[in-house]
Amino acid sequence: MKAPLDLDQLQTFISIADTGSFTRAAEEVHRTQSAVSMQMRRLEERLGKPLFEKDGRTNKLTEEGDKLLSYARRLLYLNRETLAAFDDRRLEGTIRIGTPDDYADRFLPEIMARFTRSNPRVELTVICEPTPGLVEHIKRGNLDLALVTHNDTRGQSEVVRREPLLWVTSANHATHEQEILPMAFGRPNCIWRRAAVDVLDRQAREYRILFTSFSATVITAAVLSGLAISVLPECALRPGMRVLGEADGFGTLPDCRIGIMRGQTSQPEIVDALARHISESLDNISVPLGEETGSFDFAALAFTKIKRTKPNQILPGW
Repeated sequence: MKAPLDLDQLQTFISIADTGSFTRAAEEVHRTQSAVSMQMRRLEERLGKPLFEKDGRTNKLTEEGDKLLSYARRLLYLNRETLAAFDDRRLEGTIRIGTPDDYADRFLPEIMARFTRSNPRVELTVICEPTPGLVEHIKRGNLDLALVTHNDTRGQSEVVRREPLLWVTSANHATHEQEILPMAFGRPNCIWRRAAVDVLDRQAREYRILFTSFSATVITAAVLSGLAISVLPECALRPGMRVLGEADGFGTLPDCRIGIMRGQTSQPEIVDALARHISESLDNISVPLGEETGSFDFAALAFTKIKRTKPNQILPGW
């Protein structure tokens, strides 16, 4: 039986993959660069596969290295979870978190599952509101932490994920071919709405706004029923949607930046722990394309490399 993998080597491997540099990784893991290089040689010898290749001044993962990365993250996470389960100083208390329902549906299952397993004595209170409302809750002290759509004008948030903002229509209707485009958007202060309107105006496309709602469920229903076109981040795509691109006459939209905002709290340790779980989850979680509805394994997806959606891609129907 082969000896188990060294977790210290895997931690260093992840740091190199994330920073693209042996030097920066050495600083993160508090080792000398020569020690880091020795760790990676031993890891490659252990696996019998090359894990890195030079790409200019950075170190790029080989196909085998890319394969190892998701396993390494899972092993390190399980190690932390195991240690937390036997820690008598485990965190306990209540934390208030807010998120738009666009993100709640896709991200919360994994975030809540990971955090609760590691911190079973912490109670989570969750509210779902659009980002502007969450920012106000943070300012008024009603929330300890919020997952928001980053907007430079609304206050600082720590960006933990970037996704393309996409034009979407129904895969079963030709809504996007109408002369006057029917649109479904969030409220007038929604930055996705403003970004979409800016692009349509620059292109001199005729449109009318048929549906306005802060609810992602309403916007999704309008799109899937063929009543309207909308813009959604990649994480909010649903089976039965079609992504529109420049070939369809729709210009490029700015990226959606997802960030964490922290409020004034008397329990900074819990907030820091939850923020860390969110950051780790969102950094690695993938978009569930091509899966049957209801069959997504969020625990496994959390460590899967993201696969970007392409224009004209049609997601399988319900």
